This record gives sequence, C-alpha cells and structure tokens, in this order.
Amino acid sequence: MTEQKKSRFKGGLPDYLIRHTTFRQMQIFEAVVRLGNFTRAAEELFLTQPTVSTQLKKLTDVLEMPLLDQSGRQLKPTEAGEALYRAIRLIFDSLSDLDMSIAGLKGLRRGRLRLGVISTAQYFAPEILGDFCRKFPGSDISLKVTNRDRVIERIQDNEDDLYILGQPPEKMLNLKVYPFAPNPLVVMASRDHPLCQESNISIERLAEESFIAREVGSGIRDTVMKLFAERGLKLKTRMELGSNEAIKHAVIGGLGVTVLSLHTLCLEGADGPVDVLDVQGFPIERKWYLAHSKDKEISLMASAFLEFALASEPVITKRMETLYRKFSQRHELVRSKNKGKEKA
Repeated sequence: MTEQKKSRFKGGLPDYLIRHTTFRQMQIFEAVVRLGNFTRAAEELFLTQPTVSTQLKKLTDVLEMPLLDQSGRQLKPTEAGEALYRAIRLIFDSLSDLDMSIAGLKGLRRGRLRLGVISTAQYFAPEILGDFCRKFPGSDISLKVTNRDRVIERIQDNEDDLYILGQPPEKMLNLKVYPFAPNPLVVMASRDHPLCQESNISIERLAEESFIAREVGSGIRDTVMKLFAERGLKLKTRMELGSNEAIKHAVIGGLGVTVLSLHTLCLEGADGPVDVLDVQGFPIERKWYLAHSKDKEISLMASAFLEFALASEPVITKRMETLYRKFSQRHELVRSKNKGKEKA
C-alpha cells in the first residue's frame, strides 16, 4: 500500500471520508436518490434547493467521482452513486438499530420503520400501524402505498424494511415471506344490480356481465383472469382502473361488476352501496404476506413490527369473518326467496 493510501485509511477506517463528509450530506444524498428529485428532497428535509445542491457538490468533491446523472427530467445515481446509496442505507439502518437499543436501555421504545404495501393493504395496514405505534410510541413510520409492480421494484431496490403483498412474486426466490392474515376475494356489484337477487351464480353467468378490472400488473387481476381462462371463458372488460376506490365508484355507478378484496368494504360494511354477489367458487381464499429479502438483516424495529403483525392475524381473521357473515345472511334470504318462487 502506498503512503498516500495509508494516510487515507487509519485503523482500517476511511479517514478521508470521516474527516470530510457529514451525516447531513449522506442524508441529503439518500433523499435525492430515493425521491429522484432535488426539490422534493429539499422539501422533505426542510432545506432550500441551493443548500441541497451545495452539500451534494461537497460530497462529490470528496469522492472525486460523479454521483448523479441527470438527463432531462430523469435523475439517477451513477455506478459510484449506487454504491454510496447502498452504503448510506446500511449506515442509517445500523444507526436506527443503535438508537432503538439505547432507547431500550433507557426504558423507551423507538426506532424507524419503512413499510411498502400494495394498494389494497391500505384498508388494514394503517390500523395495524396505529396499534403498533401505541405500543411503540417513539416509532418513526414511513408507509408507501403503491401497485404490485412498483412494490416489486422497491423490493429489488431494497427501499424498505418490510413489504405487505397479496401474492409473493413467483420468480423472486430470494424473498422470505410470512403469511399472516386472510385476504378473501369477492365479486361485487351495486346494490340495485339484478344479480343481487340471484343465488348460486355460475362463473359462466358471471362472464356475461361487463367487468371493471384492475390495471395490468395487479395480483387480483391475474387471479381473476386465470380463473376465467381455466373455464375457457373470457372477461368482458369494460374499463381498467388503477385504484380500488375508483373501481368501487364505477360499480356503484352501474358500469359493471368487479372482483376485489373483501378488505376494501371494511369502511362501509355490508350496508353500503356495494353488495357482494353469491357466486360459485367465491370467495377466493388468499393470504396477505409480509416479506423481506433473505439477504437483508432487518432492523430491530422491523423485527418488532413483524412479530406484532403476525400476532394480529386472529383479530384480522375475525373482522373478515364477521363482515362476510353479514353478506352471507343476505345470500341466505335471497336463496329462501328464490326457493319459494320455484315452489309457487
């Protein structure tokens, strides 16, 4: 090793980085890469944009390599920037664990948790997080809700501590998954839809209806398409929408029927404007999954949340059973009514 290199590494540590970089610069760089935008990073950190630019320039000067590549509106890290970003995330995760350990020694419970969830999980994830935060009042929670394809991208980029998925990606073998709660899929229609007065509806009969479908890449869409394809049937897709709420509004407006998670009806319940149809083979019983990379050593806070969420399964299961029972009681009334008509 040359004398110059020896002077840069003391005690096995990169002395030049320790002397000439700051945690604030690392925080700014991490935010810029994660958000892909100088302005949003400045807003998140309550800094001016010139301050963000100045601190990043100092960091670039220390490493003597370009860290960001901006072409048009696209802002991406260079190869050196990617390496720095990964290192910063490891450093921050370690500091978060240290903070939680020290807090534990002081009798406090706090730490940072980054959670990425698919859009349907937004109907129950906040409740679990609320209960969790009451147990860990010092926890700092970041919740990113997006579609399945984007969640998979976030997993590949290691952007979060844990993920909630409705269906684990088949090709991602390096993912550790934990089934933890029921996610029943049901057929929905507006309360005044003619099929609400029918019972034991066949898949073939359902295929005659106009469908409101989730966008391409949705796990629910894939499940429904597969079910119909197995019967040699094709969906009469009237429109594709990217959010569950938009789909429910389309259903209420009489534009068609749909298949969604029963969780999406938790707020309005069984007395709302959307009804669950009595269709053969439904509900389709699926599970929610918590997941993280097998290579990732999850933080203490993430580990605490994982344990807490798994323990919440009985509560979520009971909530789903109670809700579906209310729709089932209505189905029984329709069946009795239809039998009475047949006898008459």
